[in-house]
Amino acid sequence: MHDKIKISVRSLVEYVYKSGSIETAFRSAVPLSEGTRIHQRIQKLYRKEDQKEVYLHTALTFNHLDFHLEGRCDGLIIKNDERLIDEIKSVSLPLSEVDKFAYPVHWAQAKCYAFMYAKDHSLPKMTVQLTYVQAKTDEVKRFQHTFSFHELEEFIQHLLEFYFPYAELRVQHQKDLLKSVQELTFPFPAYRNGQRKFAGAVYKTIAEGKSLFASAPTGIGKTISTLFPALKAIGEGHIHKIIYATAKTITRQAAEGAIAMMQEHGLNLRSVTITAKDKICFKEEVNCQKDSCEFASGYYDRINNAVLDLLSNENMITRTTIEKYAMNHKVCPFEFSLDAAYATDVIIGDYNYIFDPKVSLKRLLEEEKKKTALLIDEAHNLVDRGREMYSSSLEKSSFLQLSRTFKGKDDGIQKSAKQVNGIFIELKKKCGENQEIAEKDPPEELINVLEEFVQCAENYLGQNRINTDEELLEVYFAAQNFIRIGKLYDERFVTFIQKQRNNLIIKLFCLDPSNLLQKARKGYKSAIFFSATLMPLNYYLDMLGFKEEDFILSVPSPFSKDQAKICIQPLSTRYRDRERSIEPIVSTIKNMLKGQIGNYLIFFPSYLYMENVYERLHEEDLPVDTIIQRTGMDEGKREEYLESFQPNPSGTLLGFAVMGGIFSEGIDLQGDRLNGVFVVGVGLPQIGLEREIIKNYFFHQGKNGYDYAYTYPGMNKVLQAGGRLIRSETDTGMIVLMDDRYLQAKYQALLPDEWKDFNVLRN
Repeated sequence: MHDKIKISVRSLVEYVYKSGSIETAFRSAVPLSEGTRIHQRIQKLYRKEDQKEVYLHTALTFNHLDFHLEGRCDGLIIKNDERLIDEIKSVSLPLSEVDKFAYPVHWAQAKCYAFMYAKDHSLPKMTVQLTYVQAKTDEVKRFQHTFSFHELEEFIQHLLEFYFPYAELRVQHQKDLLKSVQELTFPFPAYRNGQRKFAGAVYKTIAEGKSLFASAPTGIGKTISTLFPALKAIGEGHIHKIIYATAKTITRQAAEGAIAMMQEHGLNLRSVTITAKDKICFKEEVNCQKDSCEFASGYYDRINNAVLDLLSNENMITRTTIEKYAMNHKVCPFEFSLDAAYATDVIIGDYNYIFDPKVSLKRLLEEEKKKTALLIDEAHNLVDRGREMYSSSLEKSSFLQLSRTFKGKDDGIQKSAKQVNGIFIELKKKCGENQEIAEKDPPEELINVLEEFVQCAENYLGQNRINTDEELLEVYFAAQNFIRIGKLYDERFVTFIQKQRNNLIIKLFCLDPSNLLQKARKGYKSAIFFSATLMPLNYYLDMLGFKEEDFILSVPSPFSKDQAKICIQPLSTRYRDRERSIEPIVSTIKNMLKGQIGNYLIFFPSYLYMENVYERLHEEDLPVDTIIQRTGMDEGKREEYLESFQPNPSGTLLGFAVMGGIFSEGIDLQGDRLNGVFVVGVGLPQIGLEREIIKNYFFHQGKNGYDYAYTYPGMNKVLQAGGRLIRSETDTGMIVLMDDRYLQAKYQALLPDEWKDFNVLRN
């Protein structure tokens, strides 16, 4: 009995024929909708007897593998006894740059379709036609070649021979994976309270192809509670792949740790962690040009061997692993991690690989998406991250500078940049005496002129690849993104214009990302959104794109109320009262830490407020060691900060940190590594035009705009900060909430049940 492997024509030919170097995409990719329009225009020219979008498939055996090859050709043209396969390709470059032999991968794709059709209809020969269409001008260029069936058959055998080692590796791994997943048991002696219910809900959701929004408390073991049932769903054939998406490096490490633990229990699984390009790049400056980077030059000529080597020897593919093999094979580590990702069972990475239109995993075919489950960790972060991903801004000064720099150097760039600058001047006049204004409609005129600028920049950059102009490159990518977001613009956006001295900033601002987040997960088998602080649940369901058929789960805390002593100090930390609040905060710290030994964290709503209290506390000469979070801490400094929280402390340590920052979520200081948490304020975002626009937008939607813009995002930071304390059944300590608003019914309703039995401190 032969093993079976299903593969698309496109995947097969790209594996075998993709070659050359990585190039920064100076040529705009033809958008999918535009490509579809071009295909349809050409197909309308077919005669009645011709066929379009013809599904073709065939079974082939090579060695001990049975290949099921399938694909959909653009057109089948019938002329008397002749049959012609038409493959349509839309391109953004001038057709003068496209010659007959420019794209072997296109010929290979068309030849596969020709072979399948000829085999199915017992034809002795087939003609193949490549139809290239220039996206902007609709100009057409065609190439034809006729092949005998014998030539096509030999060609297919060559493809399978080349692909076979990779296919054999994948098939064997799939057997090992399924066997190990089916035998895998939960890697802990017992489930925590609520954990089995959560894991069961995750499995059921994936099996039924639905989505789940789960509020699961800190300490329940969310990572293992989602990964374990998702792996069981792989074992039962419901899915083939898992993407574990997070907002922070530290939560990626938690996912890696959970997989490593299950591997120790016999799991045979391949996972890859994708690290951002600017972090993992081997060069001092990221410049993906063959003339500037030896890891980009000839990348596609070396990548197949690199991936085979990696997959033959490694299962847990972390950043370090990627760097090691990338250096050995002289390939770009970032692109290498993406190419490896398509061959693994679990991908661990940032939200943007799913949701961001700039960097999503575009090579994941729709067919593969249908067999992929998304696990969205710390999903509360996705609201603001969604706004950020679907917003885009430009500065007037960039275009003014380019119009000066390119005077006499390139007329197209100089004129188009000057035109853009002219529109900015008009927008500045529109502001009048106001520093900031917001408009409902998108800046259509600006977007049209930007498209002209992008075209001119592409022409210049394409001709000057060796001496790339960094300033132009930066503005080019910003303009491309602005155009891309402009195409998503609807009633959920505003155009935000802000004067800054002689400069002007224009921003397409996404007020409500829910619709775009919902669209981004469309096509995947299932999505699990989970967080300890998905509260209030209705707000997050609304903002994350909940649909009526989706499931909801709220798991109570597995820990006893007695594990944390909750105190509220009723003082005002409102902006106008912050100076007056410093003394009572310092006094409370002194009283609460007097005679105490242990490790404590205190969280503030801003760096300035934190630094003021930090300096005042130092004047007291207390027997307390202090450390403070600084802006822009690198990974080494962060690790150093966290390592200060040692178990079995002999003295008292107080760590100063900012709410919503790197130390307020995702960190796991178990046992006596953390004995208490102080939270100063209710975490409200600073009042500003953007937040006010969000408030007014939701007010007009019939919702409580103030809560959507301020209260809920603020209290989420509070819950995250306080959630650092109790991480297991044996953890104990105190949480001190320092603000009089915690005594109001509205804020108390937003506290977890285990925080509602509190003492009020009086100075």
